[in-house]
Amino acid sequence: MSQSVIELVGVSFSFGDAPVLSDINLAIAPREFVGLVGPNAGGKSTLLKLILGLLVPQVGRIRVLGLAPREARRRLGYVPQYPTFARDFPISVEQVVLMGRLGPGLGWYNAADRAAARRSLEEVEGLDLVPRRIGTLSGGQLQRVLLARALVSDPEILILDEPTANIDQRMEGDIFDLLARLKARRTILVVSHDIAFISGYVDRVACLNRTLIAHDTAAIDADLIHRLYPGDVRAVAHVH
Repeated sequence: MSQSVIELVGVSFSFGDAPVLSDINLAIAPREFVGLVGPNAGGKSTLLKLILGLLVPQVGRIRVLGLAPREARRRLGYVPQYPTFARDFPISVEQVVLMGRLGPGLGWYNAADRAAARRSLEEVEGLDLVPRRIGTLSGGQLQRVLLARALVSDPEILILDEPTANIDQRMEGDIFDLLARLKARRTILVVSHDIAFISGYVDRVACLNRTLIAHDTAAIDADLIHRLYPGDVRAVAHVH
């Protein structure tokens, strides 16, 4: 069995005649924190869907925890860029977190499930949100709840699709500080557009624009950014 918990070898994928990914090779080690960056339409969402088992590669091989992605799905936690429910839907924070228990419905969750929901909310420093309705939360609070939902089944790998896209810069730092702590027990793959910001947190940056190049964060410089991102790119300094 490979030492990598996520491994892609020679993976290519197209939608019809439009190539999206070409000969992708990526190996992610246990408890590694990897940032996936790239321009819009560069293939990031497609790559996540392949790892999650929602798509099947047309060329190449993917293994997640030594298994085909669909077989490993229950051992993954996923935080989408946008919630799968309307913000004004009349549902509580606890009910949203319980969705991550993969049970048959809200009425079937037992005391052990609810205890797990509270533990995961405590892990993301959101235990005080338990009595709240989801529509009353700020963007940063909602992101913590979605993260708790992904953690409630104690996954071995955590995958996040632009978790800070809709929150302010201060909350962005809080979320990534939290992810850095969660890395002690889990492998984390996070999609972001802000290569300058995430380089202060992740172990490696995987730069995707149909093809993929992975770098240690020390190798990220202005020349590399301009080769990966066409046009002008502005780096924003962040203080932690």
